[in-house]
Amino acid sequence: MEECIITSVQNARIKHVVALQQKSSLRREEGLFVVEGQREIEHCIGCGYEMVETFKRGENVTPQVYEKMAYRGSTEGIIAVAKVKEHRLSNLYLRNNPLIVVLERVEKPGNLGAVLRTAEAAGVDAVIICDPLTDLYNPNLIRASIGGVFCVPVAVCTSEECIAFLKEQKINILTAQLQDSYEYYDYDMRPPTAIVMGTESTGLTQQWREAADAHIRIPMLGRLDSLNVSVSAAVLMFEAVRQRKTK
Repeated sequence: MEECIITSVQNARIKHVVALQQKSSLRREEGLFVVEGQREIEHCIGCGYEMVETFKRGENVTPQVYEKMAYRGSTEGIIAVAKVKEHRLSNLYLRNNPLIVVLERVEKPGNLGAVLRTAEAAGVDAVIICDPLTDLYNPNLIRASIGGVFCVPVAVCTSEECIAFLKEQKINILTAQLQDSYEYYDYDMRPPTAIVMGTESTGLTQQWREAADAHIRIPMLGRLDSLNVSVSAAVLMFEAVRQRKTK
C-alpha cells in the first residue's frame, strides 16, 4: 500500500522531526537524530547507522512541509531520522601507530564538525571529545562535518578518562598552547601521537598541560591572537601526515 503524502506541519511525525532538530535533550532521551541531504545520508548508512524513517520532498511530504522540517536551505529534498551510536573509549580500534585528535570543551558545533571533516581527510585514527559542551548530533555539527561525524571513529569521555587511556596506550600527548611551548614542526609526530586542542577563549585546562609529553604552538606572525580551533587542528594534523610520509 502506497504511503500517503503528509500535507500538514501539525502532523505528529513532522513535529517530532522538528523537535529532534532543535532539542539536544530529546536527541539524548530518544537516541535519535536527524540527518539531511543525500550525501550525508549515504555516509551515515555506509558507516553502519540505522535509519528509522525517511522523508522525501514531493514523495511522502509536500514541499511546504519539507521546508518546515529542513534545518538547511538546500538538502536535495531528503531528510532521515537515524539511531545514535555509543561513543566509548572502549569501542575504539587503534592501529599500531595511531594519530589521534583530542578536543577539550569545544563548544561551537561548527568548529567540531570542521575538525571531524579534516580528521577524515587526514586519515586520523580517532577523535576524542572530552567534557563536551555540544552534542555530537547537533545539526550544525553534522552539516559542517559533511558526514565526517559518521565516518571518523569518535569517543566521548572526561579529560581524566582520556588522559588515563592515552597513558595506558603509550600514546604521546602533545598539547597545543602558547605558553611554555615550541613550534609544532620541531616535534616528532611519527610515533603514536595525540594532538590535544582546547577552547579558543581559554585554551586547555591545567590537567592537560601537566599530563602532556610536550607543548607545541603554531607561530603567529600577524596581529591577531590565534587561529580558529578547526584551522589550528588542520595545520597540526597535516604536519603529522607530512612527517609520517617522509622517508
